Amino acid sequence: MAMLEAGSEVELYDGPTPIPEADLIARLQGKQGLVSVLTDRVNAAVIAASDLKVVSNIAVGYDNIDVAAARAKGIVVTNTPDVLTNATAELTWALILAVTRRIVEGDRLVRRNGWKGWALDFMLGSELTGKQLGIIGRGRIGRAVGAKAPAFGMRAVYATRGARSKDLEEMSLDELLVSSDVISIHTPLTDSNRHLIDKRAFARMKRSAFLVNTARGPIVDEDALAWALGERLISGAALDVYEREPEVNQKLFSLENVVLAPHLGSATRETRTAMIELAIKNAVAVLHGRPALTPVG
Repeated sequence: MAMLEAGSEVELYDGPTPIPEADLIARLQGKQGLVSVLTDRVNAAVIAASDLKVVSNIAVGYDNIDVAAARAKGIVVTNTPDVLTNATAELTWALILAVTRRIVEGDRLVRRNGWKGWALDFMLGSELTGKQLGIIGRGRIGRAVGAKAPAFGMRAVYATRGARSKDLEEMSLDELLVSSDVISIHTPLTDSNRHLIDKRAFARMKRSAFLVNTARGPIVDEDALAWALGERLISGAALDVYEREPEVNQKLFSLENVVLAPHLGSATRETRTAMIELAIKNAVAVLHGRPALTPVG
């Protein structure tokens, strides 16, 4: 905040829920910059009613902002890439280990006094060594997740729809779904990949496979996921994001083979501090007539 307050008048919204659209529009009157978070819906109506010069989003994703409407008004939109890459990659691996080794399921068992002692065939999970990690999304986070795969003895492959990269092992999405033991999603949410992982995708996956999503919730059809888990079409799933956050599909609550985290991908003190600082630097730069550090697109 001090970085903003040094040369600007700042108004802070600190309500317990995301700011309502009408309130956001009212507060933006006479303002030139907005530092937003992913729960702020900066839609076409908000943009049309404002005189903004910059929308600086504290997130790497920006599906909460109507970028086309902003560009049409000459508004610069920025995000916070790079600084959250490692934290999200670490969280991804935490979820992979949690779901494949049934750690959260075991924790629930112990807490309800259901553990009766060691047994040779008790709560058997799946090892990672020698398995294939299929990554959907070839950006910074997807690559960071893949870079850690050899430490667990895994082979990382990436889904591609277009030109292939020279430094990655790639295959079509269908090939990846059929052959991967763990599938991890790291692609931005777009109109074309909403419900990319649907009933057909789950039917293509190995019965022993696990799905992990730390990208955006709507990429996975949660009703289809609950169906696939309930029918044991896949072995398990771990989610950090949801279709209608903070609402979670109630069908998932009764299933033991799913790990549910409350959107913790970038939730470390170090990373969130860096995200805020970068977002403020972007806003200050644009408001002072300088290029943004990390403009979108």
